[in-house]
Amino acid sequence: MGYLRLGTHPDPKKHLLCTFYVESTLPIKQAAEWIAAESSIGTWTDLATLRPSVAEKLGAKVYKVDPNKKIIHIAYPLDLFELGSLPQLASSILGNIFSMKLIKNLRLLDIQFPNVYSNSFQGPKYGINGIRKTLDIYGRPILGCIIKPKVGLSAKEHAEVAYNVWLNGIDLIKDDENLTDMTFNRFEDRVDYVMEMQKKVEKETKCKKVHVFNVTAPMDVMFDRAEYVQKKGGKCVMVDIVSVGLDNVQLLRKANFDLIIHGHRAGHSLFTKNEKHGYTMYVLAQLARLAGIDQLHTGTVVGKMEGKQEDIIEINKMLTAKWANLKPVLPIASGGLHPGMTEKLYKILGNDCVMNYGGGVHGHPLGSGAGARAAWQSVSAIMRGIPLSKAIKLPEYKELAQAVEYWGKI
Repeated sequence: MGYLRLGTHPDPKKHLLCTFYVESTLPIKQAAEWIAAESSIGTWTDLATLRPSVAEKLGAKVYKVDPNKKIIHIAYPLDLFELGSLPQLASSILGNIFSMKLIKNLRLLDIQFPNVYSNSFQGPKYGINGIRKTLDIYGRPILGCIIKPKVGLSAKEHAEVAYNVWLNGIDLIKDDENLTDMTFNRFEDRVDYVMEMQKKVEKETKCKKVHVFNVTAPMDVMFDRAEYVQKKGGKCVMVDIVSVGLDNVQLLRKANFDLIIHGHRAGHSLFTKNEKHGYTMYVLAQLARLAGIDQLHTGTVVGKMEGKQEDIIEINKMLTAKWANLKPVLPIASGGLHPGMTEKLYKILGNDCVMNYGGGVHGHPLGSGAGARAAWQSVSAIMRGIPLSKAIKLPEYKELAQAVEYWGKI
């Protein structure tokens, strides 16, 4: 059968619409047909077992090709996909097509899902509104902090650092992506010490606080850790979504813990960074929202991590926009941030994000507490309408001024 249906208009309620960038040894239309075939019902030769009626019903359709931009658009009939299954989706449109010899480069840019497919997933349990309600924070970004160094502190030291930065204005503290259950910092010990410090600081400040415990592990261990966090009164767990796989994120969500799920994207650049091959961070964010992530690292624009401003804005728009019955996801800006960057970051990303500082808190010349105050002051100035250039001259923004003097501003 032919997979080319150029100029047609597939029904978005009955198809998944995928946009690919493609480089091939074949003319682009012919390459598009091969991609459509391999990712739906075809193979390298004609088949006696493939009835014409089945081919017409289930064959993917190439409905648009832009040879100049090397972009192709393929419509996949909804019947090709098992509802609620990200592994089956990935095997189809992220599978063999990337291994074909005739394809030099292939990159999945975007997927448009029909609502019947999107609604077969639970999506986030809390989403933006639920996270804000948990912290009782409205009308401003949420201030986050990663405990540094990444690893090396004992469980008790970790908790003491957490207390210090919470006390000085941070709302949310998280484990780093590679801190799980270490010989020098046992997971359950860390939960015990941290929750003791969280209760203490909440009593002292009259503000709600959250710690994000990294439960990344094989599935059974991950569930045990999440259960322990909930038992001890924790409100949030983190999973490295690439490391554990989105199917395990789905399982964690289906377990229906009373826990915000914080998605870390460590490892995503293995397949998202090459602009000609793999798939985009946008697609990963789409799949993470389906899987049930409540908040997700998406990029900083101004920090140390890769990511173009326009791409990050588009990802954040998708995560926070209405999409079927899925709750919106809270974007996280994290990676190389310091208080001198906050003003510009706010202008780009706005209120609905977590601004996550690591070295930008703990590297402050006067220590972690001063760094936390500097981060809080940078947001406070924005909320009061005071430009950074003026704030650093005011006595109440002393730690912010010290941070800007040390790291500069952008």
